[in-house]
Amino acid sequence: MNSLKPLLTFCWAFLFFNFSIAQNSKPTVFTVGDSTVKNGKGDGSGGLWGWGDFIGQFLDTTKVSVENHALGGTSSRTFQDKGLWTAVLNKLKKGDYVLIQFGHNDDGPINDSLRARGTIKGIGNETQEIDNILTKKHEIVHSYGWYIEKIVREAKLKGAIPIICSPIPRNDWKNGKVPRNDTSYGLWAKQIANKEKVTFIDLNNKMALEMEKLGETNVTGTYFYKKDHTHTSAKGAVLSASVIISEVRESKNSLKKYVLKDPKIVLPSKKKVFLVGDSTMANNKDENAVGWGVTFPMFCDTTKIEVINKARGGRSTRTFDHEGLWEEVKNQLQPGNFVLIQFGHNDAGAVDKEKFRGSLKGNGDEIQEVKLSDGSKETVHTFGWYMNKFIREAKEKGAIVIVLSQTPRNEWTNDKVERRTDTYGKWSKEAAEKEGVFYIDLNEIVALKYEALGKEKVKAFFPKDHTHTGFEGAKLNAQTVAESIKKLGVQL
Repeated sequence: MNSLKPLLTFCWAFLFFNFSIAQNSKPTVFTVGDSTVKNGKGDGSGGLWGWGDFIGQFLDTTKVSVENHALGGTSSRTFQDKGLWTAVLNKLKKGDYVLIQFGHNDDGPINDSLRARGTIKGIGNETQEIDNILTKKHEIVHSYGWYIEKIVREAKLKGAIPIICSPIPRNDWKNGKVPRNDTSYGLWAKQIANKEKVTFIDLNNKMALEMEKLGETNVTGTYFYKKDHTHTSAKGAVLSASVIISEVRESKNSLKKYVLKDPKIVLPSKKKVFLVGDSTMANNKDENAVGWGVTFPMFCDTTKIEVINKARGGRSTRTFDHEGLWEEVKNQLQPGNFVLIQFGHNDAGAVDKEKFRGSLKGNGDEIQEVKLSDGSKETVHTFGWYMNKFIREAKEKGAIVIVLSQTPRNEWTNDKVERRTDTYGKWSKEAAEKEGVFYIDLNEIVALKYEALGKEKVKAFFPKDHTHTGFEGAKLNAQTVAESIKKLGVQL
């Protein structure tokens, strides 16, 4: 047996050596560029993404690796001055690919105290000597084309395969068309690609064509957010990446052999926030009875959060449970989801007649057998029992629960808004404490705001009755909920 040890050692060493060679021979696709290639840390902060974050999903990553080295705020000049290109160049090996896209920031000032990132327009050999105000260094600034050509040449010397892209279009529209940059950075990028005989992808024009097919209304808010005409959402970044891949497929570039025939694109998931309650939270299709859940997304970062309003008008804890509405919510819950629960306005109704929506008072284990209009029987529990059930079952699904007391009605006694502190607010709080979840006394917080505004101003919030708010009242309540959640230290 001992005589086999040297042979076994040799075999293992041989296998490890060949495995290492195989790993090292796997080509890498490097992306270099600005924030439209990689926004921030590439984690979707603010809902913004670069196409370099998704290009790998279109490629067979069992055969090729992808590394996104782009950095927001850089130009073709500063990407190199900061040493970012050198870091990529040092890693390059024969057969690697370099996807290059600059231009969005090259139009800035050549020398200032803020960013000093501009380049000379064009592709010529003009230079400008400066004492850089920002870096305190003496510097010779070149043209945009000079910097792009430098990257291309140095990559080629390492045996890598450069691919130049024109900068993605901005979400600016004129008469239903997206303006192109084919007389500036798009043109100059193409000229360098032709000069160096490397693949050029007219990302600017091709993506603009796709945007025009979709139309401005469909693009804005989905592929770009209204707040930002330059940086794409996840869907916008995927659109950019898909255009690049489509052009690679049609090119003679060897990268196309790594393109997947049927890529499965996975978009980053948003946090889901479920709203569970009655008409004071619900979307009631009535402009005079607007639930605060309708306006709640106005106070959320909807680039990261999806608000799902499952509240239903006329429901109590009992009917929300008995009608299967809670079961529907529960079946959708995933770990990390949020559930905001608020009831009380309808639980004071009759237990055994009329709408059959009243729950028993308190939070005990009392029950009452009730015969319904259709002859069937229902076991009715206390308000607190139903609340505990919702909270417990949401927690079992891994959801994060926030319980809220009901919104105050427009009812006043001696210039004070009437509270419900001794009934449904109290029982809601006790249910939250029993199950160890967050609690917001919305009734008290909003009542204090009403009192500060005064009766006359608050009256305008209630155009229909003393319970349901109009749009402005719903906004005040939703903003209060958002502020209160923030004070809890909860990150929605």
